[in-house]
Amino acid sequence: MLRILCLLALALGLTACGKFPTYDGPEVTRVIVQKADRKMHLLHHNAILKTYDVGLGFAPNGHKQVEGDGKTPEGDYLIDRRNPNSSFYLSIGIDYPRPRDIEYARSMGKSPGGDIFIHGRPWKYRKGGRDWTWGCIAVTNREMREIYAMVKNGTPITINP
Repeated sequence: MLRILCLLALALGLTACGKFPTYDGPEVTRVIVQKADRKMHLLHHNAILKTYDVGLGFAPNGHKQVEGDGKTPEGDYLIDRRNPNSSFYLSIGIDYPRPRDIEYARSMGKSPGGDIFIHGRPWKYRKGGRDWTWGCIAVTNREMREIYAMVKNGTPITINP
């Protein structure tokens, strides 16, 4: 009996050692980012489930218009993909650029850029200051594990100035 209990404890302990946790709380129905406050809120309808401090693009004021401008997009988007092997620890993708973003950038003869994610902060970028990304939304790696488990593909995200 003792041997069975030890094996069971070992098995349960190994499942808890994974890269990211599971989440069984209320569904995250929307993500809201307040750029000016450097806050990201995970909501279940109108109730805030979690709030995180965030870092933004290296030139965070204003809406992302072209590739390389260092701005984080503003507006309504969707979480559309996830990358468990991201160079930025873990990441979940935002469906930027949308058609309106592409059209605006093309009217200027430029590319709108892309690959906008919510992601962690790898060791290599540990001294990058608060706003250090190329337009992404950055949190700590510990926070990113929670976010990765809580936010599903298809979740709307609103990024406010």
